[in-house]
Amino acid sequence: MTTGEAAVLLRSSRAHVADLCLRGLLPYVTIGSQRRMRRCDVEALITPRMDREQLETLWLHRAVAGRIVRDPGAVLAAAAINLRRLRRMHPEGRRWEWLDRWDAVLEQGVEAVLEALTSSAAYAVELRKTSPFAGILPEGERQAVVAAFAERWREHARAMPPDKFERVLRSV
Repeated sequence: MTTGEAAVLLRSSRAHVADLCLRGLLPYVTIGSQRRMRRCDVEALITPRMDREQLETLWLHRAVAGRIVRDPGAVLAAAAINLRRLRRMHPEGRRWEWLDRWDAVLEQGVEAVLEALTSSAAYAVELRKTSPFAGILPEGERQAVVAAFAERWREHARAMPPDKFERVLRSV
């Protein structure tokens, strides 16, 4: 798709689509001087679907985002160090591509990092799988986030009381 076609599908401007590409949130290829992206990548920005593990990771990264807001310099410096360590651990292969994308996001600054950490877009979900933010949260805070998520997940999965179920059925 062209940038214009993606903008129509996303109901946004071409500039917004270009910004998503530059921030590393929408994969694209360059043909001549024009960007092209896959329709499935654009559609993933519209209707993201996440499983339990991906949602838990999102919650953890939202907590990291809070740390970035409080002390951006220290957290982004720690992420850059982790990114270099990950590159040494994985000198080639598929992970390298995602590490390059993290480099691009980190270079864009705090706003781009916060969006990558908190977005439910499919591309951000994939990006978080190779997150350079491991170890940013103290263990106690990490456990508290995981416990809060688990409780929320249980609440979401609980059976609906019969009287509420009947009311919902009647309203449909």
